[in-house]
Amino acid sequence: MQIHNLSENNSVLNHFLAQLRDVKTHNDSMRFRRNIERIGEIMAYELSKKLHYSDIEITTPLGIKKTTQINDQLVLCSILRAGLPMHQGFLNYYDSAENGFISAFRHHPNNDDYFEIKVDYQAVADINNKNVLLLDPMLATGQSIVAVYNKLIEKGTPKEIHIAVVIATPEGISHLENNLPENCHLWIASLDDKLNEHNYIVPGLGDAGDLAYGKKL
Repeated sequence: MQIHNLSENNSVLNHFLAQLRDVKTHNDSMRFRRNIERIGEIMAYELSKKLHYSDIEITTPLGIKKTTQINDQLVLCSILRAGLPMHQGFLNYYDSAENGFISAFRHHPNNDDYFEIKVDYQAVADINNKNVLLLDPMLATGQSIVAVYNKLIEKGTPKEIHIAVVIATPEGISHLENNLPENCHLWIASLDDKLNEHNYIVPGLGDAGDLAYGKKL
């Protein structure tokens, strides 16, 4: 798996991420959603450097200009519900991309720390021979992304898989490396320290879905 850690160099991405983490701004859900969206835009730009391009000629009012355009067919697929603001950030840049939405959540059958991943809903465009961009703000254990990937490939075979997350853990990355094809790309905005005993990211930022859209039942 090819890993791209965008926080290794200082940029405005780190500024937006610092605001996401800060408990003093956690009551401002609009700012939280907007900063996730902004990070999505930054990641979309960085990811675009790994896409394939074709040469074209554009007619301007004064002549002809040789340039390039994206040659890949893209499908943006976000994991509900936390992935929605990030999805919008990518869609702001890849406005002609097709789209997909999948729900995945932790189910605790015994009401303890043990959980299973449930994938209950899927509405996804045709992914055959296309570049799938799988979007989820948090990569904790990695089980949700693997479950969603396995659900996706029941419907087709993508040309490339790019996974984009805001915060990742070493444990989550290791799980992806052990369970996804080697030619996957993983894009992360920040690599955090570890998972705690409840499998939550430390230091993390809390529950991204709740912070963006309010607490769920």
